[in-house]
Amino acid sequence: MTIDIDGRTIGPGHAPYIIAELSANHNGNIDTALKIIEEAKKAGADAIKLQTYRPDTITLDSDLPDFQIMEGLWEGRTLYELYEWAHTPWEWHQALFDHARKLGITIFSSPFDNTAVDFLEELGAPAYKIASFEAVDLSLIEYVAKTGKPMIISTGMADADEIQEAIDAAQGAGCKQLAILHCVSGYPAPAEDYNLRTITDMVERFGLVTGLSDHTIDNTTAITSVALGASLIEKHFTLDRNGGGPDDSFSLEPAELTALCRDSKTAWHALGKVDYGRKSSEQGNVQFRRSLYFVKNLKAGELITKDSVRSVRPGYGLPPKHLADIIGRRVTSDVSIHSAVTENVIN
Repeated sequence: MTIDIDGRTIGPGHAPYIIAELSANHNGNIDTALKIIEEAKKAGADAIKLQTYRPDTITLDSDLPDFQIMEGLWEGRTLYELYEWAHTPWEWHQALFDHARKLGITIFSSPFDNTAVDFLEELGAPAYKIASFEAVDLSLIEYVAKTGKPMIISTGMADADEIQEAIDAAQGAGCKQLAILHCVSGYPAPAEDYNLRTITDMVERFGLVTGLSDHTIDNTTAITSVALGASLIEKHFTLDRNGGGPDDSFSLEPAELTALCRDSKTAWHALGKVDYGRKSSEQGNVQFRRSLYFVKNLKAGELITKDSVRSVRPGYGLPPKHLADIIGRRVTSDVSIHSAVTENVIN
């Protein structure tokens, strides 16, 4: 149960794959977008992800109530105004792809209609992400699947039946490498909404590489998800959380992304495997475990009594579990107080 993106294997048994979501955090400046890619690479992210749409490919230019945003971060705008503000110009994409490839960081995108898929195919996108809001657009999923590229579907707002429908659409249209992301489509989302145990259920229920799209404002939720089976982690990324852009306020800054890349891998390494054996870092401390020591001088042939032996540190004598066995036995030679109890001095 793995997928491969741009030569990197993703799934159980492999370190978490970290995706830095550029989204709208360029704030209309291509130099900012290029800098975000550079900082994502420096932080240790495996991939940078774009969003590929134009306002007219994602919504209608209407100010009717259906198209107005009445609350939240973007209150007071129409959908068209929001996406005009937030979109990444298509004429930037080639430069962004070229820059990422030069730096050695994987770059791919979320397409929002078929024309975006066609455009990204021309750019040689190595994978595709289906955004949570598009997880119910089965025809888009099918169109992406026909590219033959790996696909990641985010599941925010989707119930179990809708997730299964999206999976069926992808696989039915030929997708052979599919991953899903547990997600809460709140911006930001409170940690308590994430119910991370769902990840374990998703792995068992759907049998796919599973990860987390995290909209909380720190790294705790994302790092915790690794212990529950998350193989991918996606977080929005910005140069400055106070930059004033559409997504800045719930995005990680460079130092935080660096910490996520480091700490998620530490969490994965710490999980390891079932192992009751003595670890390499413990070897030097075995001598400090408890063992049996004489607390009296005894002559050869003398009886060992309860008050002549104690369980103490260090660990050069017999293990404490043998205490009852040696009480009532005799020493074979003279023993000195504070010497270790060993087999060769006991009859």
